[in-house]
Amino acid sequence: MLPLVIVLVLLAALVIYLIVAYNGLIRRRNQIENAWSQIDVQLKRRLDLIPNLVETVKGYAAHEQETLDAVITARNAAVAAPDTPEAQAKAENALTGTLRQLFALGEAYPDLKANQNFLALQEELTSTEGRVAYARQYYNDSVLAYNNKLQQFPTVIFARMLNFQRREYFEADEAARTTPNVEF
Repeated sequence: MLPLVIVLVLLAALVIYLIVAYNGLIRRRNQIENAWSQIDVQLKRRLDLIPNLVETVKGYAAHEQETLDAVITARNAAVAAPDTPEAQAKAENALTGTLRQLFALGEAYPDLKANQNFLALQEELTSTEGRVAYARQYYNDSVLAYNNKLQQFPTVIFARMLNFQRREYFEADEAARTTPNVEF
């Protein structure tokens, strides 16, 4: 009788562990989805501000059409990018680089730099960039916790059986880490 009780207690402990492990994985996976949603909201906010900024700059720097076209092209690529961290990161990094060039135009055109619309839009985009950075950090922290949980023993065995997959980080590429060279 005692061996049967021991086996039942061990079996109950295993079932409880599996339930707790499964619920933990689901909670972390949902946290990643929530974090990704926050990034998406901020990126869409930034994309909505860009056409107004480009229109403001057009009036002051009409002969800088190449820069303006690059910003619009990068924005359109970001809008059309697949909804995966890798694709979004690549598109957003390209957009960030073209926005740096656009803001550099403000230095070359004092009237543009003094324009209240330009300054307000620039401030709004800067604020949004801070929100995007925070959302990316939160997302990457969530991915780290999830991936760590997936790789810990014995959860790794259970996670593989239920087909839980590692998640990718939202990373800046090498081009986003360098300062663009803008010449006038």
